[in-house]
Amino acid sequence: MATHERPEASERERLRRDALGILRQALVAVDPYAAMKAHLRREGDILTVGGRSYDLGRIQRIFVVGAGKASARMALAVEDILGNRVTAGLVNVKYGHAETLKKVRIKEAGHPVPDAAGLEGAREILDIVSTAGENDLVLCLISGGGSSLLPLPAAGIELADKQKTTQVLLGCGATIHEMNAVRKHISLLKGGGLARAAAPAHVVSLILSDVIGDDLDVIASGPTVPDRSTFASALDVLERYGVAGQIPDGVRRRLEAGARREVPETPKPGDRLFENVTNLIVASNAIAVDAAARAAEGLGYHPLVLSSSIQGEAREVGRVMAAVAREILASGRPVAKPACVLAGGETTVTLRGGGLGGRNQELALAAALDMEGLPDVLVLAAGTDGTDGPTDAAGAFAFGDTVARAREAGMSPRAHLENNDSYHFFKALGDLVVTGPTRTNVMDLLLILAGPAPGMADYPETVADPPAAREPM
Repeated sequence: MATHERPEASERERLRRDALGILRQALVAVDPYAAMKAHLRREGDILTVGGRSYDLGRIQRIFVVGAGKASARMALAVEDILGNRVTAGLVNVKYGHAETLKKVRIKEAGHPVPDAAGLEGAREILDIVSTAGENDLVLCLISGGGSSLLPLPAAGIELADKQKTTQVLLGCGATIHEMNAVRKHISLLKGGGLARAAAPAHVVSLILSDVIGDDLDVIASGPTVPDRSTFASALDVLERYGVAGQIPDGVRRRLEAGARREVPETPKPGDRLFENVTNLIVASNAIAVDAAARAAEGLGYHPLVLSSSIQGEAREVGRVMAAVAREILASGRPVAKPACVLAGGETTVTLRGGGLGGRNQELALAAALDMEGLPDVLVLAAGTDGTDGPTDAAGAFAFGDTVARAREAGMSPRAHLENNDSYHFFKALGDLVVTGPTRTNVMDLLLILAGPAPGMADYPETVADPPAAREPM
């Protein structure tokens, strides 16, 4: 650090360094490769998944399919465990998230709005699982982003209809539970559809959770899970957010026909097709948050985990984070300084302006406004997948001097917030969190550092170096 730098700038960089180190340890804890190795084990002809075992001597073929930002890295682990026992497979991943595999093909596709490449891959996945018989095993690798990456429309619906519906739902502030209730009812593979197509084969889904509560039927819209939502509840979502008139006619007609029972419902709990299906969560946000707490303690902070189920409007959650930081500095509550308060979950943004940003950047900007002038404080909000909205950033840092530095640079923090333009705001300040694709996805990590940094470690400024070819991050 240059000797002429202001003391507050030096403290800012110490807090930034520690926050990045904590984030990195959280990402290591939810590396998909390591998670798969922990839950999928082979000894000779016995394959153990969680608490269930399969005799590979009685399995004719093994197919590997899946979708999500972490699915390629999950498939990498499967190939290392099963080797030539893998017959064939395909996984759809977001652009930039591919791995080099031997038996399983990778199809890169669009996210969060589905595209033609995703549609092509989803059709191929349907073709693969539809050939499976009662002596075959289908390993389904599911992670966040899977809903957009399995875009196989139901009859009467075009890809363009799904794209428009996704855009409307993303912009109205709907939760992932609400969005996926709609998407399951306009798709062939979601809402238990993949399990239905694969029957009577044995199906094992290994899942990285990116939803509040780890609800299996919501993660990637539950392609191998009984669906608790209905056509009627999907229609309720559109009415609740006042967007029914913005939804394409084909989508609305199908949902209405389904609500009138003119279209078969998605398979529900108790359906016999799930008798040969196992669903297992191998990594979640809670694991990342706990790892972050351990890392913070190792750096000399007093860690406190608030929740791994944070949700709500991003800017409102940002204000709550700022209030917690203010209370720590003023009274030492709810945890003594130097404090690291941690939370996980996934917020939403209601679009009001035409700027560029994401939920984590918007959260950080709202926090910065309410932390103006506070010393020795940082709020970090970042997506564990390395992506925040339609940007190249995972999130952003907010400091007590963020607002002052912005005004010195001629920017209005309030105006940027109202225009949903947090990306350009933090980019100008050099306070974006940019990791590149992390190849995992367990929602977001939020943290507050309050009090002078203990300065007990020297972490690099980078967070997510490209993982080694066949090793966890």
